[in-house]
Amino acid sequence: MKYLGKSRISPGLAIAWLMATGVAMAGPAVPPWSLLPQPATLSPAGTGATEIARGAVVAVRGADRQQVQSIAERLVQRVADTNGLHLQLATASTARAAITFEVNPRADVADDAGYRITVNDTGVLVTARTPRGAFYGSVTLWQLLTPPGWTRGTPVEVAHGVIDDHPRFAWRALLLDSGRHYQSVAQIKQLIDWMSLNKLNVLLWHLTEDQGWRLEIPKYPELTKIGTCRKSVGLDSELTGSADLPYCGFYTQADVRDIVRYAAERYVDLVPEIDLPGHSQAAIAAYPWLGVTGQRPSVWTDWGVSPWLLKPDEKTLQFVDDVLDDVMRLFPSRYVSIGGDEADKQQWNASPEVQARMRALGLANADQLQGWFTNQVAAHLIQHGRTPVGWDDELVAGAKLPASEVVMSWHGDDNERVALTAIRQGHDVVMTPQESLYFDHYQSDLPDEWQGPPPAATLQQAYDTAVIPNGASATEARRVIGVQAGLWTEQMPTFAHDQHAVFPRIAALSELGWSPVGAHDWNGFLHRMPAELARYRALGIDYADSAFAPVFQVTAAANGAFRVELSNQTGFGTIRYTTDGSNPDKQSPSYAGPFTLPGNATVHAATFAPDGFELAAARTQVLDETTLLSRDSNVLPTCSKQPASRLEGSRPAQGSKPVYAVDIGNACWLWPQAPLDGVKHVAITAERIAWRFGDESKDAVVRRKTSTAGDFEIHLDTCSGPLLARLPLESAAQAKGQIRLDAKLAAPVGAGVRNLCVFATGDPRDGQWALARMTFSK
Repeated sequence: MKYLGKSRISPGLAIAWLMATGVAMAGPAVPPWSLLPQPATLSPAGTGATEIARGAVVAVRGADRQQVQSIAERLVQRVADTNGLHLQLATASTARAAITFEVNPRADVADDAGYRITVNDTGVLVTARTPRGAFYGSVTLWQLLTPPGWTRGTPVEVAHGVIDDHPRFAWRALLLDSGRHYQSVAQIKQLIDWMSLNKLNVLLWHLTEDQGWRLEIPKYPELTKIGTCRKSVGLDSELTGSADLPYCGFYTQADVRDIVRYAAERYVDLVPEIDLPGHSQAAIAAYPWLGVTGQRPSVWTDWGVSPWLLKPDEKTLQFVDDVLDDVMRLFPSRYVSIGGDEADKQQWNASPEVQARMRALGLANADQLQGWFTNQVAAHLIQHGRTPVGWDDELVAGAKLPASEVVMSWHGDDNERVALTAIRQGHDVVMTPQESLYFDHYQSDLPDEWQGPPPAATLQQAYDTAVIPNGASATEARRVIGVQAGLWTEQMPTFAHDQHAVFPRIAALSELGWSPVGAHDWNGFLHRMPAELARYRALGIDYADSAFAPVFQVTAAANGAFRVELSNQTGFGTIRYTTDGSNPDKQSPSYAGPFTLPGNATVHAATFAPDGFELAAARTQVLDETTLLSRDSNVLPTCSKQPASRLEGSRPAQGSKPVYAVDIGNACWLWPQAPLDGVKHVAITAERIAWRFGDESKDAVVRRKTSTAGDFEIHLDTCSGPLLARLPLESAAQAKGQIRLDAKLAAPVGAGVRNLCVFATGDPRDGQWALARMTFSK
């Protein structure tokens, strides 16, 4: 048949099979099955391959024909969209096919979500017990049809063998925070599509926040009349178009039904999160009687932890029951999350009414009161056949959660102690440690890394997440039902930023959740990433290349020249560079070690996979008289020695938005060993960012001002050492966007290098100064 090639032996195929199954072999051969997540069992034939070409027929047999037909149709469309290979759906069950899907409830497959792919002379057969298994088989088949180095529209050879596969964990999740920043229905559907292609099956949808209530509840219309909108403070005004236009957005019940249906077709379970009793300021803004003080707050414009908690009384509990009744009508999921995290108890502790209620209930403290409140809410869900889900905060505080509650453990420090406590109290646990699986955290210290909170959560840190708490027995380990990444959106205002944050770290999450523990292999994962990144690119995903991007280390060499050293975060791929102004390609010189260039040169460097795929776009380093006399804030340590946040600045008239490294509440940076021989002048570029950092206020460092508007000061040796320069801010205090300050140095510096401290005076809560760049000149 034209579209179904005969068995053949390709050179080097046996070596490639061994690489695919993790056996070490010399040489750079690429495995024919570059699959992610790594399947449970790979059984290569060792020889032979079947060709799938344009017009190849895809057929469906067995049970659940209508559902499986839809799966096959989406596979055909996906292959056409990404690979340009146009397959053909069979019009009759008797048609001879190159690819066949067969669902048989009695099939010898390990799991309802499992499948088997058999590739031999007769074609490709995907066998499953259920349509869900057939869907995951279709994802793997799509990957087989987009192998490393595929050429769009050309036939694909699929190597012979058998793949038996099923998931390790039942809960493979991404949390999407729509409370801080709103995503459109179309964007959420796109994210669900992409999740499903990474074999994730849970979208935990965070729908209520201090900064916005996003779910329509007809019985309480003020939730979406008042609670969904906040003032456009700071960069929100760039999203609305004006500081006078509020930032709004919510999902109608029709929207939710549409998204739930769409997700179900892709075997993704939407688990709603209605966070309480904290993260509720928007609800209290809509209905002040829900709060403790009786006052109406605004919908919060800050980030962080708000002190506005729901009042723990019967009227509030009736409100919560009413909301959850609507939630249960909209979401068929077995699970409903009721949050429970970051409940600041200061209003409860200050309220005589709440304290009296606590005593009447025989409770010793506010943490126990939260436990009582949570039990009331959980009981309502359990009564209706649902399983409550919540965060581990109460366990951190020493209190208990309802026995049936699934615990999402985000306090990953101290060897996952909190998760182990939850397990030993009898809870099922989802591992979501903030240190490695909070995808809002930035991914590198690159100058062009996007904004996000610290510390960095790299691709390797995500991949090496401990999914079983240290010290758990084999029996206790079975209480871990899955893993979850968090996409918290305080500093993620756009869907482009969401994509940058999620991809490619979602590949690491996918393998954590799906693949058996014995398949965990960082080096093997890296070798499978080029094909996966090529798929992302074909899908139109704007992923981050931070893990592979070239990093420049420049030092002085003899006679005014520069020594250039190149590296990247993972150590994977070949860095290629140019010095003639052109962008590198796969023919450009490869980096073999440090090299020396004269001044007034420009180096462009990019990273390539063994097959020539560009892993990271070109980065640039200019070498001139300012190179060693300039520093961006992203390479300067903070004075507190704490990792900096990366904060986004205002959109300039041209170019991309700046991103600054800032210790929030402490506008102070260090420049160790600054080369100051003969310098006489300094220039600083900086920007004042609106303060909206909530509970960070308590740690703000206020420095004495010598003028009304304050200054930037540069000191030698220490932050209280000799003053090197003072740059007044009078002319810049009301400026929008970046400003430039210039000054002569206050005193001769002398020869050699000195440690420097640079800081902004005044109160950062009046506007957080961010340093862009500091440059000395002679």
